[in-house]
This record gives sequence, C-alpha cells and structure tokens, in this order.
Amino acid sequence: MYQRNNQNNMRGVVISTGYKSGTMSHSGYNPYQQRTPTVVPASSFNPRADAEVLRKAMKGFGTDEKAIINVLSKRSNAQRLQIAVEFKTLYGKDLIKDLKSELSGNFENLVVAMMTPLPEFYAKELHDAMSGLGTDEDVLIEVLCTMSNNEIRVIRQAYHSMYHKPLESDLKGDTAGTFKRLMVSLCNACRDESTIVNPQSAQADAQALLRAGELRFGTDESTFNMVLCQRNYGQLQLIFQEYARITGHDIEQAIKNEFSGDAEDGFLAVIRSIKNQAAFFAKQLNKSMKGLGTNDRQLIRLVVTRCEVDMVEVKREYQAKFGESLADAIKGDTSGHYKKCLLALIGEPAS
Repeated sequence: MYQRNNQNNMRGVVISTGYKSGTMSHSGYNPYQQRTPTVVPASSFNPRADAEVLRKAMKGFGTDEKAIINVLSKRSNAQRLQIAVEFKTLYGKDLIKDLKSELSGNFENLVVAMMTPLPEFYAKELHDAMSGLGTDEDVLIEVLCTMSNNEIRVIRQAYHSMYHKPLESDLKGDTAGTFKRLMVSLCNACRDESTIVNPQSAQADAQALLRAGELRFGTDESTFNMVLCQRNYGQLQLIFQEYARITGHDIEQAIKNEFSGDAEDGFLAVIRSIKNQAAFFAKQLNKSMKGLGTNDRQLIRLVVTRCEVDMVEVKREYQAKFGESLADAIKGDTSGHYKKCLLALIGEPAS
C-alpha cells in the first residue's frame, strides 16, 4: 500500500508494494503550470465502511455498479488501496478479484486501473506497449516525455520488480535510432530540475539548435537530444522564446522540418508538455476518441492518471481547443457504467 498527500499542485506517493519503497511526486515537477485535480482524497475517509459498501454491492444476485462507482470515483488511488487492505482483512478476499468477477468490458478495465498502484500501472502500460509484435510508441512518448525525474525513477523501480528486467534494456530492444536515444536519455532521469534560468545560456542553446538543424545539411540529432533532455523547464521556455526570436518561427516548426516519425513525435511531446502540459494531455484525450472507434486503453490511462493531477486544466484546454467539453466527448464515445465512472473521475455529472 502507498500513501499520497494531495494538495492542489502537489502529490506525494510513498510506495511499498513488493519492491523497495520510493516516492512518486508531482510536486515541483513544473512550477510554471497550475495543476488542479478532480479527484482528491476523501476528507472523512473510513476504509472499513467503504469495504462494507463494496461487499454489499457485490453480494448476492446482481451487482450494484452505482455504489461501486460512488465509492471508488470519490477516493484517491491511495485510499482505494487502503480499502482493498481492509476488504481482505474483513472478508479474506481479494477486492480486485471480486470486482473483476462482477464487472466486465471497459468498465472492468477502468476499475482495475483505478485499483492499481500508480507506479505499477505505468510499468504495466510501458511493458505491454513493448510486448509482442510491434511497439506502441505513443505510450512510451506519453509517459517518458512528460514525467519528472522522480516519477521515472519510481516507475523504473516498479518495472524492474515486476518484469525482472531494466526498463532501459527493453526500451533499447524495442526502439531504434534517434527515438531510441531520446527514450534512453529520458529514462536516465537526470534532467536539471532547478528553477535557475540564464538568458545568456538560453541564447547559446538556441543558436546551437539552429546550427544543429536548420543551418546545416542534415541534422545533428545529439544537440536536440542534449538540450531537450537536460535543461530545466524554465530554461527551456527561455530557449524556445529565443529560438522564435532569432528565426521568426516556433521551435516546433524546426522539429517538424528536421525530424520525422517517432523521433518527431517524441521531441514535439517534450516541447509541448513543457509549454503547456494540460493542453498536451487534452490533445491526447481527443486522439483517443476521434475518428472511427475509441482507443479505450488510452482513454482509461489518461483519465485515471490525470484526474489526481491536473484534470481541471485539461478539461479547460479541451474545451478551448476542440470546441466541446471533455464530458460531452466522453458521453459521445462511451456508454453505460463505463461512461458514468469516467465522468465521475473528471468531476462531471453523468446526466
């Protein structure tokens, strides 16, 4: 079980789920962006009472899905894990197994995700993205290009404990070229996370990026990798501003001109996450629902992981960028208890 202290712009998680304790915290991750969750710890929390409600909801003929949603969507991930411990203590049964036996489809997948310790959840998503034929690079980008050093270290620890292999070795085996070097650099989790900025250094880095890309034949990928993976967020904001000043166009345009495929997507994700992380995740949510069909795994991952971080800002960016509310998009693409639970997690009524 791990415990979380959740304040508007701060999240701390202490983990002890079969591997060495670590801390997964969003505090100080990007001090330039507001972060307001839609799911916060219940103030009058009673895990025993919650366990009893869940047991009653699953006992006998039929399942009271409304009661399950009402409890789990209004508790933090840490509190849900405490409920699971209490459930086992009271009834000698595994809460997740009981939930899986009572639920089905995407609603079951959503609830299981909600009940999984966050580092283990991320580790499994990364592992599954690299398992079998092909690689889901979008998952690697979404996680590694947006995380703080500490978050990556805790996920690495969980990954090694669960799969008995270093995350870095699997990344190396499943990626190639510039994209592989980007993933390995980010997995190394050694970004400067101070708030110290230096305008002169920003000018020098902007000039170096220009020389490495648009002013030469071919591209010196290593310079882009070094700057984007090492500099702190405030410094990178200055570098982006300086690059736009000396070239007359955004750094994103340079990335599109110089790179393609997964490397382009990865570098753009780093830049966009630093500029406006909520807007980045709003775009990912839209991507999970637009077109024919829904990428339910991506939708579940985004809602479950962002609802305790910055979902208020993500919803605002979604409305501004796509002209409809995130709630309406979810209502149009999902149904039943799955829809109701997603809406509850983003702080919206189901009606």
